[in-house]
Amino acid sequence: MTKTILLATTAILLSAGAVSAQTPSEQSAPPQAEASQPGVLVFAPDYFADQRPNTALDMVQRVPGFSVSDGDGSRGFEGSVGNVLVNGSRPASKNDTGSAVLSRTLAAQVERIELIRGGAPGIDMQGFSVVVNVITRNESSRQSILTLNGSLFDGGQDLFGGSYQFTAKNGDTTWGVTLSDGISMSDADGVGPVIRRDGAGVIIRQEDYFNNQYGGGTSARGNFATPLMGGKIDLTARYGVNDYHSINLQTAPGVLRENYYDNDGSSGEFGAVYTRPLSTRLNLETRFIHQFNSFEGVSTSRTRIGAVDSPEQRFIGAGDSSETILRGTLRFERSPNLTFESGGEVAYNMLDTNQAFTVGGVPVVLPSASVLVEELRGEVFGKGTWRMRPNLTLEAGLRLEGSTITQSGDADQEKSFFFAKPRFQATWTPRPNNQFVFRFERELGQLDFGDFAASADLDDDNVLGGNVDLEPEQRWITELTYERRFWGDGIISIGLRHDEIVDAIDVIPLDMGLSAVGNIGEGTLDQLALNILVPMDRVGFTGGRLGFRNTWNHTEVTDPTTGETRGISQVRPSQPVFTIAQDITSWKLQWGGAYILSLAQTGYDPDQTSGFRGADYFELWAEYKPTPTLSLRAQINLWDDFEVERTVYANRTPARPIAFVENRYIDPRTFVSFRVRKTF
Repeated sequence: MTKTILLATTAILLSAGAVSAQTPSEQSAPPQAEASQPGVLVFAPDYFADQRPNTALDMVQRVPGFSVSDGDGSRGFEGSVGNVLVNGSRPASKNDTGSAVLSRTLAAQVERIELIRGGAPGIDMQGFSVVVNVITRNESSRQSILTLNGSLFDGGQDLFGGSYQFTAKNGDTTWGVTLSDGISMSDADGVGPVIRRDGAGVIIRQEDYFNNQYGGGTSARGNFATPLMGGKIDLTARYGVNDYHSINLQTAPGVLRENYYDNDGSSGEFGAVYTRPLSTRLNLETRFIHQFNSFEGVSTSRTRIGAVDSPEQRFIGAGDSSETILRGTLRFERSPNLTFESGGEVAYNMLDTNQAFTVGGVPVVLPSASVLVEELRGEVFGKGTWRMRPNLTLEAGLRLEGSTITQSGDADQEKSFFFAKPRFQATWTPRPNNQFVFRFERELGQLDFGDFAASADLDDDNVLGGNVDLEPEQRWITELTYERRFWGDGIISIGLRHDEIVDAIDVIPLDMGLSAVGNIGEGTLDQLALNILVPMDRVGFTGGRLGFRNTWNHTEVTDPTTGETRGISQVRPSQPVFTIAQDITSWKLQWGGAYILSLAQTGYDPDQTSGFRGADYFELWAEYKPTPTLSLRAQINLWDDFEVERTVYANRTPARPIAFVENRYIDPRTFVSFRVRKTF
């Protein structure tokens, strides 16, 4: 797995933007809407033939107006999984993501791809307005996929990885093995000056800055699926080890400031899904997931000015966590136009962590440094989907969730919660290629157990205490989306969303000059999302496509320190992306590019405000497929304007006079990535 810290969605935007270089009369047949379900578009393999896809993931990334999401991996199953289904179901494990399953499925095994907008009978949308359902062929086969990849940095740590995937299918029985050596990196690493100014703007420190972040993970996964007792069982298991390292240096004549972070861990999981028809109209799905991980991390900060060493700061954290989920779902098709779904979920989550902070070898007391956090949660749910007319589908549901969170160790506490989560969605297709989706829903955020324990960011002189009083964030969401498809692959999608937030989660002040993640009261989010993809054959750019995508966010909460209105931490107000792509079939070549005009993100703390601003990010790629089973891809990322700013306050009074402002003007390293993939 390759990870870019700031721009993880860019590659998806690019890969979704390529189209075939051919005249309109020569293009493959466009997707067809099912007669009984206008919200379902069916893409046959012929639609993708000219793009020469190697895997099912290549095909899905070509579906116009769709971007793969693998979910956020938060606790529980509901709302934490992605928007990709295979044969009507999600993978057996949350970490065996939809994109991972598709990447080990050869394109020749795909029978069709369904783009489901708004909902369809038997399809669990999991809160997404759009999902894809990949239907595979039922035939015997053996296939292997070998991938080698790497990222080469100008002045940084070069990284290399690869994977081998084997899948065998004999009728309804399939099994496979995946061996992976992944890489992890940041696209914001680089060098540049760091300048600190006092409250009057006078320079009090000017040094050279260097940072580098890198890591990876090695894992093995096995999958097995076969008919069982009138149904089908799907099993998966994985075990892996991982590491991550960060180096931050500031230097000047006679000055050396060093910050290091090293993390090592291991993780594993087991998942099982059993599906069985109980009658011609009633189906049962039972799902069991267990995952676990252990971790150990060390942060170290040292400073030398002249020949004098400041006391070393050291933050050590180690622990174990696990999650176990049992979930059952019954789906009843009352008629082709009316379906019902009900079920329940029980989950147990645990985090056991021990942490220590020392300055010059002397321990510093932290709130909730060593804690055991446990949660027992249960949920029952029911929903109905009514296709009121061929062009109008209504969905209504209710989820009832109860949980008890127990904390022991440095702080002992137990809290119980109960929430009702209603949902309503209407999908209206007034004319072909035009669709409106309206959604009203109450969403409940999952608490990050790591926020119950202390943590540190020594690079920014920031230590967070744990918070035993955390409560889940709640959102009442109202959303309206309009989608217009044109010229075969063209799409315009406009979405408006408003969230009323209760118990918003951000950073709060604690005693002893510390801070912690906590609830800060009510808040709002207003969002405008725009996605445009335009085929350019009609203007002479044969097979080309131009795209634009952006999400504008405006958030408001009340700052717990100043009492003033501000935005929510770490929510980007805007990130406009322009894309271009083309397939040149006669050359067996695809190429594309993306340009990000600007991006910014700010975090708020009682003692400092920090964030970054960036502009003029370029990504260019090309992929050559000399044979149907061999793919060669190269990519270059260019970025010359990235600034990190930190404003530190002298005290926590409402006026909060500025102690200093520090700016890091970073020139991120240019890096080239490559991938060689062979299927056989």
